[in-house]
Amino acid sequence: MSNLDSLYQELILDHSKHPHARGLAPEEGRTATSHQHNPICGDDITLRARVSDDGETLTSVTWDGAGCSISQASASMLASLIDDRVEADGGMSREDAIKLIGGFREVLRSRGKLELDDDVYGDATALSGVSKFTARVKCAMLAWVALEDALPRA
Repeated sequence: MSNLDSLYQELILDHSKHPHARGLAPEEGRTATSHQHNPICGDDITLRARVSDDGETLTSVTWDGAGCSISQASASMLASLIDDRVEADGGMSREDAIKLIGGFREVLRSRGKLELDDDVYGDATALSGVSKFTARVKCAMLAWVALEDALPRA
């Protein structure tokens, strides 16, 4: 195993053991909640997205769930990525959130041919290798699909 693969495994395990933004925030303001279930392995993610009063900017993502380390780490990494954008820019536009989800999906469906850009995806870059294991792609995508489902309703 390469040093990079080892680092990525450590990042996934760390996010799984010490999840970011776990615990659903109260439904205040413009929020929407999405529950996603992976029937293949039993992973569950419930994600709550909050947007600005004008509805244009994603301002927080909180979640709760149970499942494998990949699904739990992916939810944590997504929430951390959104929080980083909130701290830096005050939030993430809906359009940018949809592009982020689309790029993540494209890489995970690439079967190892593409990798996530560290500058854009931060710790979630560690999930690039999941694309080589088609049975695990749904695990990694669960939280991202939940956000994609929640955004139009927030």
